[in-house]
Amino acid sequence: MHRAFGLVPETPGEDGSGVWWSAFEMDRNLLALAEDGRPVGTAGAYSFELTLPGRTVVPVSGVTAVGVLPTHRRQGVLTALMRRQLADLRARGEVASVLLASEAVIYRRFGYGPATYTQRVAVSRHRGAFDRPRALGAAEAATDVVTEAATGSVELLRRADCGALVEEVYERYRRAQPGALARPHRWWARGAGQPPVAAAPRYVAVHRGAGGAADGYASYSVASGTLTVDEIITADDAVFAELARFVLGHDLVTEVVFKQVPPGHPLRHWLTDFRAGRLADDTDWLWVRLLDVPGALTARGGWLADGELVLDVDDPFLGERGRHLLTVRDGKADCAPTDRDPDLSLDVSDLGSLYLGGTTPGTLIRAGHVRAHHPEAAARADALFRTERPPHCPHWF
Repeated sequence: MHRAFGLVPETPGEDGSGVWWSAFEMDRNLLALAEDGRPVGTAGAYSFELTLPGRTVVPVSGVTAVGVLPTHRRQGVLTALMRRQLADLRARGEVASVLLASEAVIYRRFGYGPATYTQRVAVSRHRGAFDRPRALGAAEAATDVVTEAATGSVELLRRADCGALVEEVYERYRRAQPGALARPHRWWARGAGQPPVAAAPRYVAVHRGAGGAADGYASYSVASGTLTVDEIITADDAVFAELARFVLGHDLVTEVVFKQVPPGHPLRHWLTDFRAGRLADDTDWLWVRLLDVPGALTARGGWLADGELVLDVDDPFLGERGRHLLTVRDGKADCAPTDRDPDLSLDVSDLGSLYLGGTTPGTLIRAGHVRAHHPEAAARADALFRTERPPHCPHWF
């Protein structure tokens, strides 16, 4: 794997912990072997849970460590690995698998589509003052009414001293956030992945509510005048704002970089100077591959509109095609085979993009990737797949 990616292996601790790959589930990894028995390719998977709209939680496989040695590329090794892996994942009975794509052009042909997105926002600290909320009435503004979160407090800890606490806060957050993945205890215990899961030195600003319970945290480091926030984890915008204020008030810092900001987040709108917050990066993150279309659609909750939609779904990599009637009533969906005329025709990778609500059907119709068979199809699909909040996944794997 290291040779495939051109990496230099790290040195793990005596118990095998402390490196990003220390949480590998070795019995879920595949090796492609050359005729002489030498391994020339690899593909692995983690056992995760994915939060869907409606706070439904389903088991998924997090595909990882997919690579082929430079000497054996363009010989069908990757295709063979992915075909075998998809068969294994289906055998587990899971409705979907997920991955982070090292290159955006690789995985669509295997049925994966970008489903969540993330932004990196850089803020000049000396221009990082917060504006007064304009929705407050004149009397409230005059008395400087603050959010409930401001009645809490921020405690500064070292990462080495608060592992259990941040794990608990993240666990509550990921169950409320569509698109979020579980971070199994094994990850935290072995220091796998990236900070703050990894045990790399970090400061952790923990927000506690009025009752003293931790309801959010910000993990960050400081180097060369830049404070870099690995992630702010909270389901409460007011708590996010207090943690952002805290890091923006750090002395001896000229810039604060927020690495994982959900799309549509109000961070830049909180600033008195909107231009003080610059989008340093805006990219795809979690890619989704549906393994069982009816099962995946019925597992998803949080449907905000009632209606019917006939989906003609093509899965060219697996040589499958199915027409499904999606019926939504009172926030729940039923999906069954049908011979009715389709409303939409689409690739399974495009359905993966729509699944969590991070991409609208109308966008892919305008892009020419999804075919709407009548004028009302786009608006109906947009209404059905709309979600209350955009999906977001801060986890790296």
